[in-house]
Amino acid sequence: MIGTYAAAGAAVAASLALGQAALAVCGIRRWSWLAPSVGLGLVCSICWATVRLPGDGAVSAAAVAALTLAASVFLWRRLAAEREVPTASLSVVALATGVASLPFLVEGHFGILGTGFNPDMSQHLLATDRLAAGIDGELLRHGYPLGPHAVVVGLNEGLGVGLVRGFSGLTLAVAILAPLTALAAFPDLPPLRRTAAALLVGLPYLVASYYAQGSFKEMMQALFLLAFVLALREASRNPAWNDLPLRFVPPSLIAVGSVYVYSFPGLLWLGGALLLWLAIERPAASRALLLAAVVFLIGTLPELGRMVDFQRFETFDPSGPGLGNLFGQISPFEALGIWPSGDFRLAPGDGAAPAVVYYLGAAFGLGLLAYGLVRCWRHRESALMAGVLAAAGVYVAARVGGTPYTAAKALEVAAPLVILTILSSAGGAAAGAPHSGGREASEHMGEAAVTGPAAGPFVPAAGRLLLAVYILAAGTCSLLAFANAPVGPTSYSSALAGLRPLIAQDSALVLAPDRLLAEEQGRRYIAWELRGGRVCIESESEAGDAPPPGVRFVVTAGSASRAPYPGYELRRRAAPYLLWERPGGAAGPGPCPLIAVRQARQGP
Repeated sequence: MIGTYAAAGAAVAASLALGQAALAVCGIRRWSWLAPSVGLGLVCSICWATVRLPGDGAVSAAAVAALTLAASVFLWRRLAAEREVPTASLSVVALATGVASLPFLVEGHFGILGTGFNPDMSQHLLATDRLAAGIDGELLRHGYPLGPHAVVVGLNEGLGVGLVRGFSGLTLAVAILAPLTALAAFPDLPPLRRTAAALLVGLPYLVASYYAQGSFKEMMQALFLLAFVLALREASRNPAWNDLPLRFVPPSLIAVGSVYVYSFPGLLWLGGALLLWLAIERPAASRALLLAAVVFLIGTLPELGRMVDFQRFETFDPSGPGLGNLFGQISPFEALGIWPSGDFRLAPGDGAAPAVVYYLGAAFGLGLLAYGLVRCWRHRESALMAGVLAAAGVYVAARVGGTPYTAAKALEVAAPLVILTILSSAGGAAAGAPHSGGREASEHMGEAAVTGPAAGPFVPAAGRLLLAVYILAAGTCSLLAFANAPVGPTSYSSALAGLRPLIAQDSALVLAPDRLLAEEQGRRYIAWELRGGRVCIESESEAGDAPPPGVRFVVTAGSASRAPYPGYELRRRAAPYLLWERPGGAAGPGPCPLIAVRQARQGP
């Protein structure tokens, strides 16, 4: 527990400090809630740039720590005079931390998030383990974006928390940073409404569902898209930013972070939003845009070759495993936030609620979304409209030309912008002037300033009621997703995967600790680690006097010196596992089922 929260706290603190310092360098002297996302992108970039230097990640930890300290000193001298302490964040941080802690509270222990839903975390852990050791793993060779993995290496080296707690802490940090970023869309709402709206935009149902399966990269990309759109909005509509030559650098830095987290696919959303925004807004700030483009090119140039390599990754193979861990295509209505099921993969009616409840919630959300788009058009919310249209375009392309697995990710990334648009339908979101630091700025914006969030008392009572009903329904669905998240093994070792080449052609019996199987989703974890082989999995307490006939290998956990069965000899020590072999035993498939790669990925 301590390691997880320490890692989360360190990631949040570094992101806030580095992000606000970068904004200050751009000329932004007041606190901005774009800082969390700008800072997270910088942390990923810094860690990836330094993680392969000597020291097994020590340089990354030292670099981030030193820059965070320097940024804090830099900001103290510039923000203290205005007494700008971001106290509005306290309730958001507390509630987001509590909500994101639900999986651990329900399961009763901390460990690997989502192993019962998605076993991919074991591969992320293996890649991170090899990255820390300076070994070129499979993901590294294929150009897979490893910015978040480098952050975990730095957290492990700097705090000594271990890889499992490092990933859990980073995922928890993203769940905190997302609602903090969403505060930028609600500058003038009353505190209670602002907190509720920020939490719902930052942690909508699909984002909560991807948190539940440990999909930290998709959560980060959804955060970057939300922040990118809000940054474009600030750069074009905030009077305090109008004359800044570097006002478009913050969205550029967010795009750099997206590249190191999601590689070139992340630019489909951000690039699409930018092009649509340019077409709608037609800004005259060519010099400011050019400076931002230069910053982006410099920041991403080291990753260019890896982005080229990544286009050949198996995920983009049309003949590859198209379902992943899904049962089929998920409904696009899930992006509306009201989906009363703890498992987003289920079709309407397959959960505890009847199908009619799903469709009523979808109809309610769809109506609010349509009206929200109308309000955005009336108030010239070009950045938000561009973001929603770009996200819709990516989803349609993934649905038509991609796989259910990629289409589901496209919906998750779009969800925060969809929820933000829905909230604007009831007068509770960003339809109006962004916060610019004072009454004078609001008056400067003229009529637009009284039609947005600052005009809360003038919103019709019916609109406020609809908003309250929607927030209650969508918030409950998000809580269901968090509470249903499985938490897997509390520790991790890449040694089990290292045994795969030895046992690939024969049947192997794994004798696992009872708690690992009964309480920590261990059966799915072991099957994923040993995929491609024929594996039987039993608990240590249920092991008989002899293995099934035809089993040549037995894997045990621990340091026991005695063979688990007569006739078996120790073949290899791979702490914390021992591989035993029966010399002269029958070679060939044997009695254990084949754990196919596609089967292991798809789940039940």
